[in-house]
Amino acid sequence: MIWNRLFGNGSDAASPSVAVVRDITIGRQVRVDPLAWRRLPGAAFTLDRDTLEISAQGIIKLDEGGYVHRFYTDDELMLQAVSQKADGSDADDFTLFRPWTSTYPAGPWDTAFADRLRKPDWEEAGLPPYRRFWYPGDDREQPPVQLWEAVYWERDAAPVKHVKQACMLYARDVAEGGVVAGQELLLAIAMQPERGDLTHEIMVGLPLLPAEFSA
Repeated sequence: MIWNRLFGNGSDAASPSVAVVRDITIGRQVRVDPLAWRRLPGAAFTLDRDTLEISAQGIIKLDEGGYVHRFYTDDELMLQAVSQKADGSDADDFTLFRPWTSTYPAGPWDTAFADRLRKPDWEEAGLPPYRRFWYPGDDREQPPVQLWEAVYWERDAAPVKHVKQACMLYARDVAEGGVVAGQELLLAIAMQPERGDLTHEIMVGLPLLPAEFSA
């Protein structure tokens, strides 16, 4: 499983506290309005419940400024929030992702996934085509975004692992009867925990409005 491989037993000397974003943090529940995905007919993103039990949390500091806060469940759902402040008090960009596939590369010579991350389109078995969300209007190959994520199991403990990631975000319009009902996202990630194995992760997701979830 993705996050079972991601989380390890390593620890760091520092013991920072994690942010609480819109009352969301480790050990709390998040309730999501099911209409957020039911209003998208034919979307690959589906859920069989509306309550998420947050058991782990990640933080990414972006090179250009800002932070990505990630909240995980035991079954690998990921609620993501983007903010300019480290405490997440100004978070205004929310996405809920669920895992689609998780694979290991065939070997160190296998660069196919890394090559795909540079393309403007993404095609995945069992899914419709997606268009690159980042670099809008640019059809040239682009380098994936490089990130380091610190992952926590406890609110007031050191991170259990730091994870290097190369990722690209894609999107597609979901329409019914010629009318666009919303967007569905695809996040493609090449990730490798410290002292861990490289894996290739595909997640599908949908943007959430602040009114569509609560903790």
